[in-house]
Amino acid sequence: MNYSQAEKYLRSFTDYERLPGVSYASSDYSLGHIEELLHRMGEPHLAARTVHIAGTKGKGSVAAMIAQVLSLSGYKTGLYTSPHLHTLRERIRVDDSLISEEEFAATLTEVKLHIKAINAIVKQPYRQLTFFEALTVLAFAYFKKKQVDFQVLEVGLGGRLDATNVAKSEVCIITPISLDHTKVLGDSLTKIACEKAGIIKPGCMVVLSPQPEEVSQVISDVCCRRGASLIQVGKDVTWNKVAGDFYQQSLVVEGKTGTHHLTIPLLGDYQIENAATAVTALEILASLGFAITSEDIARGLARVRWPGRFQILQHNPVVLVDGAHNVESIKRLVSNIKAYFGLGCHSERSEESRHSGQAPRPKNLLIFGASCDKDIAAMVKELVFLSPQVVVTCSSHPRAASPLIITAEFAKRGIKSKVAENVSQALSQTLSVANKEDVICVTGSLFLVAEALDYFSKD
Repeated sequence: MNYSQAEKYLRSFTDYERLPGVSYASSDYSLGHIEELLHRMGEPHLAARTVHIAGTKGKGSVAAMIAQVLSLSGYKTGLYTSPHLHTLRERIRVDDSLISEEEFAATLTEVKLHIKAINAIVKQPYRQLTFFEALTVLAFAYFKKKQVDFQVLEVGLGGRLDATNVAKSEVCIITPISLDHTKVLGDSLTKIACEKAGIIKPGCMVVLSPQPEEVSQVISDVCCRRGASLIQVGKDVTWNKVAGDFYQQSLVVEGKTGTHHLTIPLLGDYQIENAATAVTALEILASLGFAITSEDIARGLARVRWPGRFQILQHNPVVLVDGAHNVESIKRLVSNIKAYFGLGCHSERSEESRHSGQAPRPKNLLIFGASCDKDIAAMVKELVFLSPQVVVTCSSHPRAASPLIITAEFAKRGIKSKVAENVSQALSQTLSVANKEDVICVTGSLFLVAEALDYFSKD
């Protein structure tokens, strides 16, 4: 297969990422078919040391931070994340280099032979692979081929039944949990936490980001039952923000084994928390005998890149993109916009200043779109606190919600929004009316953000 054929083959599998609200977690769902496939392939998922990361928010950022530090510490490191912004190849990297089209196609060609062999078994007890499962197997095979020392794996959805959960981790991490994918994972924080806790293996080391009390209790109970050691960020490890601007943030982390003075080129208060979580996991690896120094941690975090999360693309006017895609993430976004730009007061003040002869006050210009399986009403409720001028649009992703549904929610809150056919049109319209003091924020979905990044990359 060439790369185009490889992508087409992968798309032949059921893709739950493109099917909103479909629950795969039925009583007969298991990972037995993946384990059998990997066994026939020579257990590639067990060839490298593993850092496994689950959670609702922040797991991609934490994964990127840890992978960057491991690479700079001299360990060949594979990174597997989802979703992607521009190309499927972004999900599979070794030492910050994307898998090439040729390697992607060649590795999947090899995997396909084993998939065919399993499918040919008469009365075989295994169900068909999904898109994400096939891609995960490809990642394991590629990492083994590249002889990586570590593989940093981001859970796709949940944890217990996620395809990545066949690996055996040196350390597993659970980042902040909130209500999301409730039709699949459960309608309460406790139920969702139980699914995420599925990555905790007997005897492993567990890092837990700050959580609501009911989540912490679930994770603590699971660790006790499985003989896993738990370190809680915010209790056992603490941090303080020292300084920050529109380009970077400085912080001090008081870890279990030392004090770390760090600077990260990622914005938003949640990235400070993510950095503390990453440091905690890296300290654990160092305590297990891996050659990771405090200097390595500082150098690695200073170089980490993770686009689309509270990322400023330009100034005058500011264009900010943030892939916040659930209620809790939107709350953090609103809080950060207020902290960084001092905005959130009623936009009518701009009209008042114009009549009084004063310079126009900055406005919040919001470009918003979301996936149809999200709690759009609750997301809109939080965004109203910014008193924004709103343009509603949608990404090209099949899960994108109709703009009419979203405009109706803003109307219920007293905000009359405009509609644009796509992200490019929304940005063109908004930039044409923005003053240099204004802040344009594109949010609601990583798919929406990806198209905004494409818009600016064409310049």
